[in-house]
Amino acid sequence: MSLLERKIFESVPGKQVTLAHIIANPDDRIFEKLGLNNEKYHAIGILTITPPEVAIIAVDIAKKTAPIKIGFVDRFSGSVFILGDVSAVQSAMEQVVISLRELMRFTVPKITRT
Repeated sequence: MSLLERKIFESVPGKQVTLAHIIANPDDRIFEKLGLNNEKYHAIGILTITPPEVAIIAVDIAKKTAPIKIGFVDRFSGSVFILGDVSAVQSAMEQVVISLRELMRFTVPKITRT
């Protein structure tokens, strides 16, 4: 007789940036799907953060670092989209990741780019 194992997976939020990605020269359809029909930018920066309230701090850091536009911020899911030219989005994303790592002791990933 074999015993069946039951596994339970839990997500325990820590202090971390789980995704930091830049989309350079995005297709116009992405802006439509984001609800930004009349706006086009050269780059989109995407972050997901836990705890999710830190998304507010992330956009504050991003806005103070570079001339970006906040495309979306959700303090309940921790999702952030920032918009602008490629260099501005890159600078803002780098500063967010550095600040959260150094000031708040967050675990952060490498910033990826497509």
